[in-house]
Amino acid sequence: MFNLFTKKNGNFKDDTLSGLTVALALVPEAIAFAFVAGVPPLVGLYAAFFIGLITSIFGGRPGMISGATGALAVVMVALVQEGNARGGEGAGLEYLFATVVLMGVIQITVGALKLGRLIRLVPHPVMMGFVNGLAIVIFLAQIDMFKERNGAEVGGWLTGSALWIMLGLVALTMVIIHFLPKFTKAVPSSLAAILVVAGIAFLGVNTQVVGDLASVQGGLPQLHLPNVPFNMETLSFIFPYAVILAAVGLIESLMTLQLIDEITETRGQGNREAVAQGAANVVTGFFQGMGGCAMIGQSLINIRSGGRGRTSGIVAALGLLTFILVGAPFIDNIPIAALTGVMFMVVIGTFEWATFETIGKVPKSDLLVIAIVTGVTVYADLAIAVLVGVLVSALVFAWKSAQHVRLVVTEDAHRQRTYLMGGLLYFGSVREFAEQFNPKEDPDDVVIDCRDTRVCDLSGLEAINALAERYRKAGKTLHLRHLSPDCRIMLKNAGSLVDVQVMEDDPHYAVARIGADGKLE
Repeated sequence: MFNLFTKKNGNFKDDTLSGLTVALALVPEAIAFAFVAGVPPLVGLYAAFFIGLITSIFGGRPGMISGATGALAVVMVALVQEGNARGGEGAGLEYLFATVVLMGVIQITVGALKLGRLIRLVPHPVMMGFVNGLAIVIFLAQIDMFKERNGAEVGGWLTGSALWIMLGLVALTMVIIHFLPKFTKAVPSSLAAILVVAGIAFLGVNTQVVGDLASVQGGLPQLHLPNVPFNMETLSFIFPYAVILAAVGLIESLMTLQLIDEITETRGQGNREAVAQGAANVVTGFFQGMGGCAMIGQSLINIRSGGRGRTSGIVAALGLLTFILVGAPFIDNIPIAALTGVMFMVVIGTFEWATFETIGKVPKSDLLVIAIVTGVTVYADLAIAVLVGVLVSALVFAWKSAQHVRLVVTEDAHRQRTYLMGGLLYFGSVREFAEQFNPKEDPDDVVIDCRDTRVCDLSGLEAINALAERYRKAGKTLHLRHLSPDCRIMLKNAGSLVDVQVMEDDPHYAVARIGADGKLE
């Protein structure tokens, strides 16, 4: 059922090494996102462990890595601040735990109702804009690593030798990641780069390390019921945040799933992933974690390092827990530059450089959608970006479809005029449809042949009805012919709403057959 490591999805060695690489990269990100949300570092680390472990085992996309993310952290910071204002210092954290549990319940419900398939409605230009926007967001997040840090406090830009050392180590990391696979693939290039740069720092090179952000030393997570009043007032406070977090988490997870599907040429299970993400957040909320979703950066590190099976995610989660329990001294001394270099390579690999090749080769509307989604992803958040992208794409589609209602006019010896109609008849095209008829100039019998068209909605039905009324007032008759079965059903269900004569005299043809004697029957 779980397919931990198979030949198709990867192997144990690749998944293990890739998982260790991801575990190393998870630590500073989890700490950084915890700072963004305004919570202790261990809250982010516990979230990365539980969510990563549960989704790796039960999720719908082997090889995808989940944990604490920036997209959720920017929503959580407002929740924590408002919670502290309501109940005093520390209350915001408890409200966060309760919200994460409710967020998980909402996500489980979405998955159980099979709503994960709605991700298929996201057009490809929106996907490209989303990926480009995330690449830019990841890049901008790494720029802050070139500033002086003291725990959660961020100072000015690095200068002098500190800056040059940082730049040199970042460049060395990127060079190793790029060129090592050309010589050997026995060890993931990202892991090798981290170990080499860590070794250089150990020899005495003075540079910022993970421990400068915060120590990852901690114990096993403990079961903890959120210390908040269990009443309607609390529910009314946390529910809007839970809905937003659930929506953002699912969108980012399913978009990441779709991206990995394209990279690996396999297909994940969106509904299963939604249920797993929800279950993971429920558990996380009860073990003092901040909640999370799929992480596109870490997922790409895993995939590009050879991780394909569930084992990679399990190893990453268990490795992270090991670092928390016993490996803190080592992790604390990993240079920030090494992890920054890894993320820069992820940015280069994530960005859809083919976007520039599409300029002048695809419709301008698609380029507009890509640009809008990219910009909104960078300056707002993922959920809004996807929503805006889908909305703009839908409007573009509606506009283009409205321009393709076509009529071919023919007239027989009996002065019966036939309009052969093509295209979609719906709310966006009804005006153009109506403007192409002139009942006063048409003969007494007019036929609309719907062989190449579809009536899609109530607006289309009403347009036909209004047209029939125009012909009645002119003393003429309007007929419909060659309606598709779904259109006939729609007209039948409409009942008294639509009064149009449907012709039932469509020709039927016998099929000629060659007999056993070779003669035509």
